[in-house]
Amino acid sequence: MPKTPHRTPSPSSSATLADVSKVAGVSTATVSRCLNSPSQVSPSTRERVMKAVDDLGYAPNFGAQALAAKRTNTFGAIVPTMENAIFARCLQALQEALAEQGITLLVASSSYDRDLEETQIRNLVARGADALFLIGHDRTPSSYRFLQQRQIPVVAAWVFEPQEPRVSVGFDNRKAMKMIAAEVLAHGHQRLALITGERAGNDRARQRYEGAMDALRAKGMTAADLQVVETGYSITQGGAAFSQLMQSAMPPTAVMCGNDVLAAGAIGMARKLGISVPQDVSITGFDDIEIAEIVTPGLTTVHVPHRKMGRHAAAALIAMRNEGDAGESIELETRLVRRGSLGTAP
Repeated sequence: MPKTPHRTPSPSSSATLADVSKVAGVSTATVSRCLNSPSQVSPSTRERVMKAVDDLGYAPNFGAQALAAKRTNTFGAIVPTMENAIFARCLQALQEALAEQGITLLVASSSYDRDLEETQIRNLVARGADALFLIGHDRTPSSYRFLQQRQIPVVAAWVFEPQEPRVSVGFDNRKAMKMIAAEVLAHGHQRLALITGERAGNDRARQRYEGAMDALRAKGMTAADLQVVETGYSITQGGAAFSQLMQSAMPPTAVMCGNDVLAAGAIGMARKLGISVPQDVSITGFDDIEIAEIVTPGLTTVHVPHRKMGRHAAAALIAMRNEGDAGESIELETRLVRRGSLGTAP
């Protein structure tokens, strides 16, 4: 039978777990579960406990908890950029899944800089991160040595490479890009171009290039049949790259883009240049974020299971931390999304 709730005392900066327990009329163990694993507590009890926490101004002593448990219930995530929405859905799902287990997520952006990412890895671990969510496998060898020395669980998202010894939760970028490139070729296009981010230090960009080449080779074509422009991942840079391609001696009839942001930039620039999409040139993307539906015409692209990737990554990291095992990589499937930006070759 639950304890009878006590009268709420005045808020105090020195309120303790026992104070919350008395006010809410539950055991200290129930209060702890409510704060650290809220999904394990009934909604009515959780509401009562959180009201007591709010009334008392109680703040858990995470430093003491970390010393006692040898963990902080804080995970870190480092993404290449927060300037566009590519990583947003995945991070949201990751954070939601971690919060259900009472885990706080700290997020940093590396700006596609491997040295900066290494600094952020070290800083997050120094601040007590129990595990890290990273993007791709490309990073400095010293980063991996540090993580191994500190025995920090790591999951790499946005990639799936069975030959890699490290755990990944993601998809086969090469296979996914081959799929959309084959669709472009099936529409009769032979003058092709690819707008991509820098491939050096970016395994996803390299794999997507190789996937496009796989599709071309299957048709007896070579690297000479694919114009490639490397640029930064912004709408403006995507537009500038498209303009550059259309001014070439043999402009492409189809431009494949390494992500939807670049593709949106290309579509916007086509409009400025008076080039009709897809009547004059077709444009494709990769990721299937919201902008793919908003642009006109809608963007033919590859759907990436962002939220599923975040949830699976959270489960993998929690299991690796709690059980101390090496973890297993998980492959998620992508799919082709056909919209109006891809048409037959003119």
